[in-house]
Amino acid sequence: MRDTRESRLLLVLLVAVAFALITVDIRGGEDSPVDGARQAAAAVFGPIEDGVASAVNPVGNAVSAVRDSDERHDRLAELEKENAALEAKLGSDDRNRSRLAQLDKMLKIAGAGQYGIKGAEVIAIGAAQGFSWTITIDVGARDGVERDMTVLNGDGLVGRVTTVGPDTATVLLANDPDFTVGTRMEASDELGFASGQGDQPLRVELLNGKADVKKGDRLVTFGSQADRPFVPGVPVGVVSRVDPSGGDLTRTLYVTPYVSFTKLDIIGVVVEAPKKDPRDTVLPAKPKPVPTPTVTVTVTPNADGQQQEQQ
Repeated sequence: MRDTRESRLLLVLLVAVAFALITVDIRGGEDSPVDGARQAAAAVFGPIEDGVASAVNPVGNAVSAVRDSDERHDRLAELEKENAALEAKLGSDDRNRSRLAQLDKMLKIAGAGQYGIKGAEVIAIGAAQGFSWTITIDVGARDGVERDMTVLNGDGLVGRVTTVGPDTATVLLANDPDFTVGTRMEASDELGFASGQGDQPLRVELLNGKADVKKGDRLVTFGSQADRPFVPGVPVGVVSRVDPSGGDLTRTLYVTPYVSFTKLDIIGVVVEAPKKDPRDTVLPAKPKPVPTPTVTVTVTPNADGQQQEQQ
């Protein structure tokens, strides 16, 4: 329709009529004279609205589902995070129980040998200062640790302190090829020197080439002058092989150390030596031999005079 004077007058008239109908409808309330027209319009346009709503609702449902999915995803992520934290806590508790067991075992050794020790934790392992088998511990000069102090754990000899910082120290392990410690055989008191061989058993040279030694014999540290670098009586290991003497002045033994050098965690630095040599008292109790069952066979005559075996 073109924009003419007549069209403008028609538009104004329609707007006036619309306002008049709205006023009459509002004032009439439930008895509004246009209520019938409204119902008729509802009857005509209602199905169309339902169709539009049916078409639109899946979209709305999809949007709601996405929103709910985000909420479920957030909750799932939260639960996974809580589970991870719980697993970490359980793992930490397991580790704490293990460390408490290590500490308890080490304190028993310290008590048996009357060693004054400073407990420490291994915080690093690896090469340091040219040594191939070392660990770093979290105690140092401020904790009373000094160079050439004996280091042990709940199993036996770990090594000796080589370098000391204010809060950390480096320990040369007993299986390092540059490591040597004086040893004494349990009971027989035969003396020797044990040297590290990396992941192989310790090599021990006994001073007595004719010493009577057998597999299963045990060794402890002999001790050093002024107890540096080694205090006496610390368990070293068990003889696993004995080389024939062959008339040599010394005798070679191979000793499996008590300490597992690849699983070090809680250790102790001996900051105070015992007042007297503990001798063999720090060694673990020997395992009791398992009795071998025997079968006894007896022969008894039966009623016919024939012999019958009984077990």
